[in-house]
Amino acid sequence: MKMEQLYSGKAKTIYMTDDPTKLISQFRDSLTAFDGKKKSEIAKKGYCNAQISRKIYEMLETKGIKTHLIEMISDTEMLVHAVEIIKLEVIVRNIAAGSITRKYPVKEGTIFKNPIVSFDYKSDEYGDPMLNEDIAVALGISTYEDIEQIRNIALKINRILVEYLDKRGLLLPDFKLEFGHKDGEILLADEISCDTCRFWDKKTGESLDKDIFRFDKGDLSKAYEEVARRIVPEIFE
Repeated sequence: MKMEQLYSGKAKTIYMTDDPTKLISQFRDSLTAFDGKKKSEIAKKGYCNAQISRKIYEMLETKGIKTHLIEMISDTEMLVHAVEIIKLEVIVRNIAAGSITRKYPVKEGTIFKNPIVSFDYKSDEYGDPMLNEDIAVALGISTYEDIEQIRNIALKINRILVEYLDKRGLLLPDFKLEFGHKDGEILLADEISCDTCRFWDKKTGESLDKDIFRFDKGDLSKAYEEVARRIVPEIFE
């Protein structure tokens, strides 16, 4: 049973339930970019992201990746395990795009020989700065052992997703993951969607993700629906 609101983020609202070990994650149509400086509402955006995330998490579970997903309780509401979020945003990069091209001498579209895994401190107050393992441990954010495990899980997810998306005509330049602790285990949390991934059309290189909103590239709703059609075609039948 849905109870009071626990937390409202940029794109999702988290509700408590009558079971303290379970929460409800509601995907909203809200959209932000540039640390919340740019905002909008896009019809059906929450629905597309919720369904994409659900399908990918179900697929990852079959590959041995443990996630916080329990089940969908509506088109936009996900019942999830309550986890203690690790305040790390884990970024996996396969193709150069976005901030890495602004901060380092690498051109957009450069394919990395090996995937790059980096960590940001999950903190709006400090602007989500990049950090390394030593800083994360010094700040008490995580342990060396957990960071190594998270890195290995992230790379495994990347291998699975690149192959999975390739079959659906999509490239995966980069994406963000979040993890949490539950009963001594590390679970994949948050979401994997058009909000947290860069998706490029395999043939055209066209962006099919939040970069459309960031840089006013076109119809965001149409792009999100296109990704949903490729990943969860059954919701359109």
